[in-house]
Amino acid sequence: MKLLLTSAGIKNASIREALVGLLGKPIEECDALAIPTASYGHLSFAGARRFVAGESHCPMVELGWKSVGLLEVAALATLDPETWIPKVQEADVLLANGGDSLYLAHHMRESGLADLLPTLDTVWVGFSGGSMVMTPRIGEDFKVWNPPDGSDEALGIVDFSIGPHTDHPDLPDNSMADMERWAGTLDNPACAIDDDTAIVWVDGEVEVVTEGHWKLFEPTAT
Repeated sequence: MKLLLTSAGIKNASIREALVGLLGKPIEECDALAIPTASYGHLSFAGARRFVAGESHCPMVELGWKSVGLLEVAALATLDPETWIPKVQEADVLLANGGDSLYLAHHMRESGLADLLPTLDTVWVGFSGGSMVMTPRIGEDFKVWNPPDGSDEALGIVDFSIGPHTDHPDLPDNSMADMERWAGTLDNPACAIDDDTAIVWVDGEVEVVTEGHWKLFEPTAT
């Protein structure tokens, strides 16, 4: 399984190069499935539309894929797995919209997609909430939608949390100092990344790709 975990999509040449490396072939030869689900957890219906239309300012859907299909994860639990699993298995890449990572994680578990992911030879590309869904916890600071168990636990495929949009000029509560405070509420490593940074994860091996800045925070010893 291969993950490209970004703050704001394929924002620069370095992140694009990392994506092509994970795909193993040009973007123009790859079939993609776009996942807008996380938007609904934030009631961002317009955000879901912008993402699918390639108008979100977080470049993913509009990169020039051979084909792009729409995968609404919240619908999968109502379908026979034998009908949708082959479609997911055939995709070269899954593109996960930003939004509410806990809402997305909930529906990935409910549908069985979370269990399927580790078996796929597919690249997962997320931005913001679509990246945070792969982490063990998002922390209370990023929690909006409340899952049935009330926790802040995401899927835990990677062993570190992600704080996206660090030092973004339009997000005053996302300063590096705020990220350090947020990281201190967690019991696992946490990585604060800006919009020009991405994390490549392949079978447990991690690489940071950046034309911006980022910082790793280790959990405080108790």
